[in-house]
Amino acid sequence: MKKLTCAVQSSHKTEIYIHNGLREHLYELKDKFEKYNSIVIITDKNVASHYLRLVVQQLKSFGGNVYSIVIPAGESSKNLHQVESIYYKLSEFNITRSDALVALGGGVVGDITGFCAATYLRGVDYFQIPTSLIAMTDSSVGDKTGVDLDVGKNLVGAFYPAEAVFVDPDCLKTLEDRYYIDGMAEVIKYGCIASSKLFVRLAGYHYQEDLQDDMEDIVAKCLQIKRNIVEEDEKESGVRRILNFGHTIGHVIENYFGYQGYSHGEGVAVGMYNITRMSVREGITPQEDLENLGKMLVKYGLPIDMPEMDLARVKDIVMRDKKFTGDVLNVCVMPKIGSAEMVRVQKDKAIDLFTPDALEQAELPEEQADQQ
Repeated sequence: MKKLTCAVQSSHKTEIYIHNGLREHLYELKDKFEKYNSIVIITDKNVASHYLRLVVQQLKSFGGNVYSIVIPAGESSKNLHQVESIYYKLSEFNITRSDALVALGGGVVGDITGFCAATYLRGVDYFQIPTSLIAMTDSSVGDKTGVDLDVGKNLVGAFYPAEAVFVDPDCLKTLEDRYYIDGMAEVIKYGCIASSKLFVRLAGYHYQEDLQDDMEDIVAKCLQIKRNIVEEDEKESGVRRILNFGHTIGHVIENYFGYQGYSHGEGVAVGMYNITRMSVREGITPQEDLENLGKMLVKYGLPIDMPEMDLARVKDIVMRDKKFTGDVLNVCVMPKIGSAEMVRVQKDKAIDLFTPDALEQAELPEEQADQQ
């Protein structure tokens, strides 16, 4: 079993366990759960059919009450209405600060459970059991919790650390192909911004079976990169911004199509490729690296072409991006595979990210992030 520790607050450390088959050995983690009088598992309908009974049975072995809340699957559940519904369920279960929540699912379940944990009774403990590749490699670690508003993604939230994260890469075997591919966008992102070795390794796989056989190591590498960045910059005021490579464009695409036409990973893939096209045009990135990125994304079945969108509506969405600092939008670019740096785009030029002349008004800062 691989183990990492993410220490983002002086008084708190999140332990991260990564092991194939870990979901079947939660009963061995008595020291993590036995202190709670009640545990509430929050999951979605898709995940519940695969893993809820197994997790409930193991957590019941510790002697406390175990409840479950099952929400509809998908990004459309990540809203304040769903949060309110969960609050009332927690009240019905008489949950107190001596109890804990468990997020069993993908990024949506993890984000909404974390937000409920951060805000119900002004804070209760929670754990993450991620079941999607995006959640395993990215969203389950780093303390970000939150929900969407109709006008934008992740506009309401809090930084709130999980007590522990239990990652079982074998859960990916029950994931639909589209969402397995979806998660590869985040894995590829880590290679782009922080590890050329990881990028080369991903380029070498020919079959999904070989990739899955190595997934424990791949997940651990991604989380090691994220842990290192988050420990340096928990609140995303500096180097952590490089984790948003491709996300500014990706989030707009997701929102524009109502979280139906493009998944998160698909939007991020389009964003990574097109922001790199722009940085090539501005002399920041070599053409060869753009070509290698494009080949990688296509290899894993991810889109690279910018969809047709009404720019007036795009502008309305992008202006609410939480990555604005005053009138400046902070955007990550890739000078070469395995490194990242930030450019500053003036607010009135943000719409250019979706047009051919995108980075014309960008300014390069002195700071660079290279995690190779």
